[in-house]
Amino acid sequence: MASTQVETVSTNADKAKLGLAVVLVLASLVGFYMLGKQGQVAQWGVLLAGLVAAVVVFVSSELGKQFLAFGRDSVREVKKVVWPARREAIQMTAYVFGFVVVMALFLWLTDKTLEWVFYDLILGWKR
Repeated sequence: MASTQVETVSTNADKAKLGLAVVLVLASLVGFYMLGKQGQVAQWGVLLAGLVAAVVVFVSSELGKQFLAFGRDSVREVKKVVWPARREAIQMTAYVFGFVVVMALFLWLTDKTLEWVFYDLILGWKR
């Protein structure tokens, strides 16, 4: 039996980078709202500069590198998917809608039949 272990190595430098990224995001948000009287250009400039700096710091950490690798792998896997042709997609959608209509009618008929059996036959309640 093979034992699989997930090993996460997190150095203090990586923790500091992640903390700095969070601080940069918060500082950019605070700067955006503090510069409300300076104009929109200053507000958006501080916000964007802070967010870009936070992304750069995050990507330089080990967690950021793993996140980017995961994103690349995901894109690679999506490219391998064989998507249905338009005709097949429309046909399958029609089957699903048809099944939903049939099930709705079945459930409605079942509900009305049970209603008739319980209220009219067993209890004798006439409406």
